[in-house]
Amino acid sequence: AHVGAAYSGPQVYGKRVLAVQAAGGMPGPYRYREQSRNKIRGHSMNKFEVRNMDLYYGSFHALKNINIDIPEKEITAFIGPSGCGKSTFLKSLNRMNDLVEGCRISGDIKLDGVDIYKDKMDVNVLRKRVGMVFQKPNPFPMSIYDNIAYGPRTHGIHNKAQLDEIVERSLRGAAIWTRSRTPEQERPGMSGGQQQRLCIARAWPLTRGPA
Repeated sequence: AHVGAAYSGPQVYGKRVLAVQAAGGMPGPYRYREQSRNKIRGHSMNKFEVRNMDLYYGSFHALKNINIDIPEKEITAFIGPSGCGKSTFLKSLNRMNDLVEGCRISGDIKLDGVDIYKDKMDVNVLRKRVGMVFQKPNPFPMSIYDNIAYGPRTHGIHNKAQLDEIVERSLRGAAIWTRSRTPEQERPGMSGGQQQRLCIARAWPLTRGPA
């Protein structure tokens, strides 16, 4: 099945939709096909460049010969049937597949010109720059405050006033501050959408700087 479209966005941010083409049954070898790419004002640099990428789970060839450029300051969407490998590909961009036993990847995946596999990039630095929010929210079993402060604390920030500022800024940025004026509280009665925004807010403190 092919689904693809492209449409104009604001002056700075473009939007495009990529189709996933499955071949040989599902899930089988497949390739990504760019249906179209809208032009935006100015010069668009590629944030990711993927060349000749293959991914295997043991002997199963899950991703076959992926070649794609993902430009910066654009919204890129992947559309395809369940099980065709969209998430598998996305998880390769911040090496979450490293945690999957038997998974191996060949080819080149470059972030700002640096190969995230071959150039010995620190995986913690990579995941600060390339985050992932899943369809099903996964807030930690702790207070709203501690969900947001978890990452900064892991990276050495323990000053209470600094953490308070980070937590408030992140919750406001994710449009959930009014829901959590007292973020030290637990998470009673949060809707699915609120939990999703909490997970986005949790990732924000780690993405300051190059992204």
